[in-house]
Amino acid sequence: MKRVAIFVDVQNIYYTTKQAFGRSFDYRKLWEDVSFLGEIVHANAYAIESKHIGQQNFQSALRAIGFKVKLKPFIQRSDGSAKGDWDVGITLDVIDIAPSVDIVVLLSGDGDFAMLIEKVKNDYGAASHVYGVKSLTAKALMDAADRFTPIDTQLLLR
Repeated sequence: MKRVAIFVDVQNIYYTTKQAFGRSFDYRKLWEDVSFLGEIVHANAYAIESKHIGQQNFQSALRAIGFKVKLKPFIQRSDGSAKGDWDVGITLDVIDIAPSVDIVVLLSGDGDFAMLIEKVKNDYGAASHVYGVKSLTAKALMDAADRFTPIDTQLLLR
């Protein structure tokens, strides 16, 4: 059985599914779909810390599904801008784990991950599977992946 690792850019998936469909992503359905690829041996969901009870409940639900939830503080800059992305953290974790799995599953539409997906394939021999909202996913990322699954209504909460 193939060994599978999942990496979810939670903020990216949240905002792209809301923008494209006005609905939230169904992480249980994702888990079900990915389990057909092989044994899920590693699953990280990268999110922003929040005191909001709804966010804490969401993170608890992710843990109950099987995800390790990694949290980063939301940083509000003095100029009013904010920072809270996980790109570097996701990249480091993928590079650490890719040599020990057969398939890397990435949920994000961020084109910055195209080079990472190429590295996974070329340096570690792992297959890559990307999920993203097609209209909001960088073409470079879709092209880099061995398999791209567009997020549609089948992967959204009702």
